Amino acid sequence: MILKNISILYGSDLKLVEKTNVEVSGNKFKKISSKITSSKNAINCEDILLIPGLINSHTHIGDSIAKDLGLNKTVDSKINPVFGMKQKILRETPPKKLIQFMRKTSQSMIKKGITCFVDFREGGLEGVFLAKKALKGIPIRSIILGRIEKYQSTDQIKKNLSISNHYQKELEFLLKYCDGLGISGSNENSDSSLKQFSKTKKLRAIHCAETKQSFSKSKSITKKTEVQRGLLLNPHFLIHMTYATKNDLKLASKKTKGIVVCPRANASLAEGIPDVEQMMKMKCNLAIGTDNVMINSPDLFREMDFLWKVTMGINKKRIDPKKILKMATVNAGKLLDKKIGCIKEGYLADAVFIKKKHVDLDPLGDPYAAIVHRASEKSISAVMIGGKIVHGKI
Repeated sequence: MILKNISILYGSDLKLVEKTNVEVSGNKFKKISSKITSSKNAINCEDILLIPGLINSHTHIGDSIAKDLGLNKTVDSKINPVFGMKQKILRETPPKKLIQFMRKTSQSMIKKGITCFVDFREGGLEGVFLAKKALKGIPIRSIILGRIEKYQSTDQIKKNLSISNHYQKELEFLLKYCDGLGISGSNENSDSSLKQFSKTKKLRAIHCAETKQSFSKSKSITKKTEVQRGLLLNPHFLIHMTYATKNDLKLASKKTKGIVVCPRANASLAEGIPDVEQMMKMKCNLAIGTDNVMINSPDLFREMDFLWKVTMGINKKRIDPKKILKMATVNAGKLLDKKIGCIKEGYLADAVFIKKKHVDLDPLGDPYAAIVHRASEKSISAVMIGGKIVHGKI
């Protein structure tokens, strides 16, 4: 397939190329050049802007069954991994129902230009299998990070107890069927357990410093910050970091591939906004996620728009919108160490076809600002994953 006369955001700096041709072969971008000769399968894309497929770097799609329940409850009573309302709903909902709503959420993400998502999957091995059943036949890329349902008490953490051989074997079995580990947080795990988990050879990620309460709890129990303890996991990336200190961010910058922020979810829980400007100053690689479907819609256009404007409101100065767009594309590809999130030769051909003349975008004065705070599902002409059009038409 050859896309003729198309505008693109090219490469790792999302450079705007006003007019070029793109050759897609198999599941990758083969060649990008205005000198590509036409062929019978060439498609004229004169009024299209091609952007990298959006990557939702943190989700909990199992929560799709519980949209907007418990809005006025406390954070812990809603999402605590041990006794939260969410956990009760997940345990008590029939598997067929969970699968049905996870499928709907996955289909919704594709329509919104999301070509890949990273899911923290509760429910142990059964939870992983449910996600795989839900995603069967849906062309979106998924990275499933599982966990064993073993949470340690404050007393066990103080005594620094390891996980038992039984749970260690359960973990090894779980990892055969998923892409890595998604740990609930350091406040549910001893230092010894986190070090055991760090031996996992697949992806490792952990929630960190999401709430004031979790931040304070770690300090009171262990005299260490959540981030200091979370880094014992040797994680590839950290989630949230809403209450991370400057020193925490410095450590994260040096010792991980990046941070995934979830600003709308944090705001929905009345837990503040991550300090993205400080994270950027510390040279952290930043990606973005929509988090729990229970409290937030899986829409990265809305996520980028909210983050851009709320940070302006707080800091009284603008962040370059291109940096926000990179969080949902290029940076996420780096975070996951995969050839996605970038329109470049040799990368997987995941992309979103944006209508340049859509009523909300025309005239397209600044493509980065337009995508970040004006684009929506309605601006999309088509979505391509692995070289195939999976939604809409060109």
